[in-house]
Amino acid sequence: MAATAVRYLRSVGAATAAEQPAEPFDALPRPELRTVGADERPPVDPGEFRRVLGHFASGVTVITAYDPEGGGPAGFACQSFASLSLDPPLVAFMVARTSTTWPRIARAGSFCVNILGADQGELCRAFAVSGADKFAGVDHGPALVTGAPRLDSVPAWIDCTIKTVHTGGDHLIVVGRVEALGAEGEGDPLLFHRGRFGRFSA
Repeated sequence: MAATAVRYLRSVGAATAAEQPAEPFDALPRPELRTVGADERPPVDPGEFRRVLGHFASGVTVITAYDPEGGGPAGFACQSFASLSLDPPLVAFMVARTSTTWPRIARAGSFCVNILGADQGELCRAFAVSGADKFAGVDHGPALVTGAPRLDSVPAWIDCTIKTVHTGGDHLIVVGRVEALGAEGEGDPLLFHRGRFGRFSA
């Protein structure tokens, strides 16, 4: 399984939505992947892990891409997003290695981070459902540089090309270089805390 994932990451790097060739990215450095031994597993109950980490409030985004080989737009709800570097401008998000949307984003070689507003909990839920037509009834247009779907109603967006992909346990850490970005207002962000949506209050 791990070897298949490594081969896949080495092979991706397709065109953007504008069907212009993108420079292939390489997931360097390539870590040595191996099975975790029973004596290496931490004595942490998964349920307790989720409960404690749930106390960390985060913003919510929808990561989108345009996959010309896989039927067009793709996207998923993501709370594990963060700014990474100012010079050069980099951001990062984490995605489960079992995600069916990630291979489509990887093929595109680019993505758009759509930052959700306080009243967009339902939009987030729509993009969290697997197998559904997530873009049904959702107005969107191409992001400025990559052509990845930029959702019309979001307060802010970040257009990126994939720079590197790193392994992180059962997730992948995707680093993107910011090519364009914008904000459409000063509305409150959508927050996620202990399994529930909320909004910021000073």
